[in-house]
Order: sequence, then structure tokens, then C-alpha cells
Amino acid sequence: MTDIPNISFDEGEALLDWVALTDALAAGHDLPKAEIGDTFLYRGKDTLLSRAAWIDGLGIAVKSATIFPGNPEREMPMVNGGVSLFDDETGTLAAIVDFHLVTKWKTAGDSLLAARRLARPDSENILIVGAGTQGRALHAAYSAAFPQARFTVWNRTAKNAEAMAAELKIDVATDLEQAVRAADIVTSATMSTDPLIMGDWLQPGQHIDLIGAYRPDMREVDDAALLRARVFVDSFDTTVGHIGEVNIPLEADTISRDHLIADYYDLTAFTRQSEEEITLFKNGGGAHLDLMTARHILESWRAR
Repeated sequence: MTDIPNISFDEGEALLDWVALTDALAAGHDLPKAEIGDTFLYRGKDTLLSRAAWIDGLGIAVKSATIFPGNPEREMPMVNGGVSLFDDETGTLAAIVDFHLVTKWKTAGDSLLAARRLARPDSENILIVGAGTQGRALHAAYSAAFPQARFTVWNRTAKNAEAMAAELKIDVATDLEQAVRAADIVTSATMSTDPLIMGDWLQPGQHIDLIGAYRPDMREVDDAALLRARVFVDSFDTTVGHIGEVNIPLEADTISRDHLIADYYDLTAFTRQSEEEITLFKNGGGAHLDLMTARHILESWRAR
């Protein structure tokens, strides 16, 4: 019996490349549309998120994640969980892949795929809003596709921004509005339930990348930002009806459903129409992206 690979974070991380991953995500959307099943359970601010996906020709992935915002105070990771990858033909377990490895590369890679198509290629100033683990992953991902860029980080707790800035040798922003106005790309990964980024701050030609909101009560930008931008999502199935960032303004008739231009199953629509327009991407995640990422990790591991 063949041993089932159990791919650790460090082992997998050494094999991966951000641009190659975004190419794999794009290729995954050329396959038949994923069947997705999501379950969300809540206890106060704590969340249990179970996501499963099946893509004909790629296989099956099951990812369960616990998100406990109080864990950092216990000096424990906020997000924990596990990922299992199953063979498409036989349904047998194909690999166990480190949860944090899949999450890091899936989440930042998801945003980077959109940015490679929507952000101006000459973008030089990138603002990261949020100084957590995901903020560091976003720095790594965007550095790969925009090697000429200068990075700035803003965080609600200044000492965390200063720690991240010292670690990555980037600048710290103390005034969020000023930092947003000065950026070519704004990528936000916070736990905010109230909008942090205002539409009045946005400038022509910017690309806005929103990651943090994953619950029905969470938002990172206000209505004005959505109305000023051409809006894209990674998946209609995992954002509309699920995530406050788009669902709250949809339910209030602030925006209409056709204001969401396309998801990744229509990648040809992910184009910038002018240098001046503002583009906005909502990263909703989704088990199909975990599956594509985990399969890419397994294929990279087999090719080592």
C-alpha cells in the first residue's frame, strides 16, 4: 500500500511560487464548475467553518477551520483546522496537507490572481491594511507580481504594524485615510465588522482588494467604495448571500446584482477598461480554491 503524503508547512512552502499558483488557480477554473458545500456555525465571535469541494477531473477537498478571535490573547493561532485531499476516480485519501499552508497560499493567491488582471502593472505603492499573519502573506504574494512596489502597513493597533514593518522592512502608516489616498493598490485583511475604508478616499486608477470580511455581519469598505468601483468577486456562490461586504448593500438595494461584474468562472471579464477606473475585488475564499491550491501543492510535492 502506498503511503499517503502528509505535507508539512515547511516542506510545502519550499516548493511553491506565487505566480505559478495563480496560474494553477486560473487553470482550475477552466475545469467543470465546482460542487461546493459550506457549513458555518457560530458561537458569539467564534466560528466553525467547514468547506467541501468536488471538481470533476481534480478531486475532492474537505477543509474544516475554527476561527477564534480571542486566541491571540492566549498566545495561540486565531485560525486552526485541517485539509484532506481525495482522489477524483476512487475517492480514496490522496494526501493530508497542512491547513495553514493551504490557507496562506490559497487566500493570498486568490487575491493575487485578481490583482494580476485588474491592478495597473506599474503599481508602485501597495498598502496592506491589517498586520496579522495574512498581512505578511499578502506582502510575499504581491512582492512576487509587483517586484518594484513599495509597501506600507496600517493596523488598528500601532505596535503590531510596527512589528510587521520591522520584520519586513516596510513603512508604517499612522493615518489610514492618507495612506489609502496615496496607494495604487490597497489590500485589506482585517476582522472589522464596520467599514474601515471609505469610498471618498479612493483615487482614480486604484485597485482595492478585500479579504477580511467572511461573515454576514462583516465589512471593510462602505457603500460609496462599492458604488465608485467596478466590482469583481472570486465566486458568486460563496459571496452573494454569505458575506456582508456584498450582501448588506445588495439587501438594502444600494447596489444591484449586476453591479458584481464577474467571478473567476468568467476570467476573461477580469480586465481593466481604463487607467483611471477603480477596480474592487472581494476575496471570499471557498473550498474549490482550497482544492485547487491543495492539488497544486501535491503536484509540486510529487515533482520535487
